[in-house]
Amino acid sequence: MPLYQAVVLGIVQGLTEFLPISSTAHLALFPWLAGWEDPGLTFDVALHVGTLIAVMGYFFRTWLSLLRAGLGFREVSDGTNHYRPSLFWYLVLATLPAAAAGYFGERYAEDVLRSPIVISLAMIAVGLLMGWAEKMARLAKRLPETGLCDSVVVGVAQAFAIVPGVSRSGATITAGLFRGMERQTAARYSFLLSAPIIAGAALKEGFDLRHAGLPADMRLPFVAGVVVSGISGYLVIAFLMRYLQTHTLKIFIYYRVIFGTLILLLVLLQARMVA
Repeated sequence: MPLYQAVVLGIVQGLTEFLPISSTAHLALFPWLAGWEDPGLTFDVALHVGTLIAVMGYFFRTWLSLLRAGLGFREVSDGTNHYRPSLFWYLVLATLPAAAAGYFGERYAEDVLRSPIVISLAMIAVGLLMGWAEKMARLAKRLPETGLCDSVVVGVAQAFAIVPGVSRSGATITAGLFRGMERQTAARYSFLLSAPIIAGAALKEGFDLRHAGLPADMRLPFVAGVVVSGISGYLVIAFLMRYLQTHTLKIFIYYRVIFGTLILLLVLLQARMVA
């Protein structure tokens, strides 16, 4: 794998993993549009490790507070927010639907659903749903005020991210808005939920590679993928958390619908040319 491709795909992963526009869609479509070979499982591990470092690094203090509250069964303050012990366990509960979907449905999603037409339709559908959520949003709840029903709804929404084009952050932020969360709170909840799932994906893929090992020609691209996706992912999280304090999700809604429509038209045009 050429180094420049590793850098480009690392940037694509860092940008799209945390923006609500679907990393799976872009990582599947970008090589297809550029005529590159599939980077393969080894590089998937690198990208997941990089984005895991990004989200854990950015929310390190929050995770410490949540762990102290949950495992100590007492309220903990980080100077800004007060975290109830139940919030940690609600987050644990919310990861279960996505974990189950990944365990039982990953192979089907990779073999059957990873096609440009499915991705384009999912991009458009979730974009429209996100637009509806924006109109219905009450923007009232902050993270410490979220409860059991919020964790169930957002957790189930995250499970649908197994479909390429849905977007983990897109689905969970949209669900959070429907549950009355502030935009920034919905994003924070989404990112906190993403950490265990990204970690699980990296561990699973790493376990699958344990016998083959890391090929010599993939060592430098692997390191580049981790570093570039980690840095770009961290910057994107920081940007989005600030952006959502004063802006809506409209730019991402428009992007999803336009991008999905263009890919759908390209697929139909390509099919017509072949016919």
